[in-house]
Amino acid sequence: MTGGSAPAAGGAPHPAPLELPDHYFRHEFGRLVSVLSRRYGSQRIELCEDAAQAALLRAVQLWSASSQPDDRGAWLYRVANNHLLDALRRERRNEPYPAELEPADASAADEVYLESEVKDDVLRLLFVCADPALPAESQLVLALKTLCGFSTQEIASRLFQSEEAVHKRLQRARAKLREQPPELETPQLEQLADRLPSVLHALYLLFNEGYSSGQPDQPIRRELCEEAIRLGLLLITHPVGDAPQADALLSLMYLHAARFDARLDVAGGLLTLEEQDRSRWDQQLIQLGVHYLQRAARGEHFSRYHAEASIAAEHCLAPSYAQTRWAEITRSYELLDRIAASPLNTLNRAIALAEWQGARAGLALLEALERPSWLHGYYLWDATLGELHRRNGDLPRASTHLRRALTLAPTHAERALLEQRLKACREGS
Repeated sequence: MTGGSAPAAGGAPHPAPLELPDHYFRHEFGRLVSVLSRRYGSQRIELCEDAAQAALLRAVQLWSASSQPDDRGAWLYRVANNHLLDALRRERRNEPYPAELEPADASAADEVYLESEVKDDVLRLLFVCADPALPAESQLVLALKTLCGFSTQEIASRLFQSEEAVHKRLQRARAKLREQPPELETPQLEQLADRLPSVLHALYLLFNEGYSSGQPDQPIRRELCEEAIRLGLLLITHPVGDAPQADALLSLMYLHAARFDARLDVAGGLLTLEEQDRSRWDQQLIQLGVHYLQRAARGEHFSRYHAEASIAAEHCLAPSYAQTRWAEITRSYELLDRIAASPLNTLNRAIALAEWQGARAGLALLEALERPSWLHGYYLWDATLGELHRRNGDLPRASTHLRRALTLAPTHAERALLEQRLKACREGS
């Protein structure tokens, strides 16, 4: 939101509009939908989304750098709440308006939560979205769209689906909530436990979108990662979320976040793990990651998050790239592939194997695997094959894969990195 403004009547200029970062609107959207859906019922989630969007649009129109509310969150809530009340009145134009839908008094803000309720509205709605009456992927689509503010394009990219398929899943999920609305309050503890895996998966994808963004000009979106960590920390304070797999996910997120400052060069280009200045890694975040990994060792449950966190810890604790224990990382990827079989895990195992035993070993693992059709548009598959062929000395095949990856890469920074590797192929190195 930039640019000058036309003069008002009488020649006085309009105040310059206030520039707010995208993540502010994304965060407030999820917060507003969560609060409104708790008050008016999750079966009205579409009306809550419309009201939140209307409030944010009103903020864009009215707020300026010199004039904005003292409490922006409260202002947004009042506008969204009034918009939703108007919509409900239009729906019930011929009926007396029920008193319980009128604006609550100020004392209603101080709500008392039972121990069996999730205390944060956003986290509460994550559990609502994880309703087992919804198909697993519909739960995820609903959570990412409604609470995390993802576009259908972002969701499609993360789930390897078409935007049309994502849109249909979203519509079906909303319809299911309308037909069989869940309880207004979060379900009891025994019901929540069944929903924890879906909640963890949503937080995992939220963090991943921040860590490796699909936005062309933003290879890293820290605000998404910070929100995922915030919700993870809140989750483990709840009796249901106080579980080893939640600790492991927190460990994974902290260990990845520790390397943020070293992942980009001064021009905003991506640096590979080998190129990163390890002195810029955040040692405090690494310590937090190790702490939660140790907490995750309690009990006998071993999840995919345990495996991934152990891999991240190996990277963060290695004194240098050359001293990385690639054999241990390869074994962890083998274990991960047994827990959560996926060609993406095999792809990462091939990368680690190539570092341990050479490019030929990594290539043999990948070439023995038939790539599924849903991965044909995944640029990292071709980028990996291109790099391994380059290391193996087959520059023509390397160039073919790297050019294909270049056409599919989502961000400018990733395309720049692939251009460098193509240049190395052309120069015979």
